[in-house]
Amino acid sequence: MGKVYLYGAGGHAKVIADILEEHNLIVPEIYDDNEALVELIGIPVVHHKEIASPLIVSIGNNEIRKKIVDNLKDVIYTRAIAHTAVVSETVHIGQGSVIMQGAIVQSSVNVGKHTIINTGATVDHDCIIHDFVHIAPGCNLCGNVEVGEGSFIGAGSIIIPGVKIGKWAVIGAGSVVRKNIPDNIMAVGNPCKIYKTVNNE
Repeated sequence: MGKVYLYGAGGHAKVIADILEEHNLIVPEIYDDNEALVELIGIPVVHHKEIASPLIVSIGNNEIRKKIVDNLKDVIYTRAIAHTAVVSETVHIGQGSVIMQGAIVQSSVNVGKHTIINTGATVDHDCIIHDFVHIAPGCNLCGNVEVGEGSFIGAGSIIIPGVKIGKWAVIGAGSVVRKNIPDNIMAVGNPCKIYKTVNNE
């Protein structure tokens, strides 16, 4: 059986491990900085050890995931795509990204590196999802939507066709986004309105 290593021993890692098992891949160990953690669903959690490849950074927080990737050198990343996900053959998926159970990714979508398309989310044709994005469970992105680097789309949100979400933005759960959202903005509601500026530095 092939091996894939994970960095981050939380709930997100559990789901990725399940997906890898579907593909007859085992996770020999999970790396984590919390020394109090020794195992996760039967997988050893190790600390202060040289990172092996291929690797997936299994942390849902976009900012933390990016910091880890930026700090790791000479690591080869891989992807994880659930068997129950429906992904068009014309989709591009960057290394380190994961497509969770029940997600649908339609024709000509571009998914960046280290991005999460979570459980039951739908991404329609010609969307551009940049690096380090997290599309939370149950989101619906209509056609030609663009989501900037590091942005988080909260659970159950709807993004109407052609809308552009800026970099490192946060869309609150259940929002309906009808207009473009600038960089570094938290926006919530139906219709979605700007709530405050967020600092991701």
